[in-house]
Amino acid sequence: LVMWASGALMQLSLPEAKGALAQIPWVLGLLLFLVFDDMTQYWWHRLTHRVPALYALHRAHHSAPYMSIRIVYRNNSFYYMLMPGIWFSGVLIYLGLAPVYYGYLILKMTVIFAAHSSVAWDDKLYRIGFLRPLMWLLERVFSTPSTHSAHHGLSAEDGVTHYKGNFGNLLFLWDVLFGTAKITRRRPVAYGIEHLAPVSWTQELFWPLVRSRKARSSAEAKVEGALP
Repeated sequence: LVMWASGALMQLSLPEAKGALAQIPWVLGLLLFLVFDDMTQYWWHRLTHRVPALYALHRAHHSAPYMSIRIVYRNNSFYYMLMPGIWFSGVLIYLGLAPVYYGYLILKMTVIFAAHSSVAWDDKLYRIGFLRPLMWLLERVFSTPSTHSAHHGLSAEDGVTHYKGNFGNLLFLWDVLFGTAKITRRRPVAYGIEHLAPVSWTQELFWPLVRSRKARSSAEAKVEGALP
């Protein structure tokens, strides 16, 4: 829906620009998606952990008491409708970069699913001696189960959980560059949401259209420092 709306708006405002980037090298096209989709998603993700109203759109992703590929798309629908990267991707596709997007999306979703996996596949790779330099680089460039599970941890007191950082989706590099990275190669002891009272699953998925009776008062919910 977002990509269709993005393309429709481009057709109305800049019809002459359709396919304008179709002939650029694919490497440049990939770089455009990394910046306008993945980097903007990093900032959007980071912002939702800072603004209470936006976190209400994202908390369903964190309320699961486990790590699994099942939570990859566990978000409020408005979370995606407001995500800048999807709108920008629609623009780039309109400009002729659809073939690049197909490959980019496969790469991105492979990394995201792998990072949310309940299987700690990176642990085994860390133990292989000749792979250590490669793994050192890999975990600073791409999201891994170790770095992303830290973002989903329940309590920062466990020394691993880092829910105010490790926001990267495809590239963990954004966290490294913008100072929100934490690398421990360990897993949190528990997963979920700290400090915020539970709300109904209907509110998590459909807020602000649905509001739970169990929700905290608006005054409490606006305490930014308490946001996971």
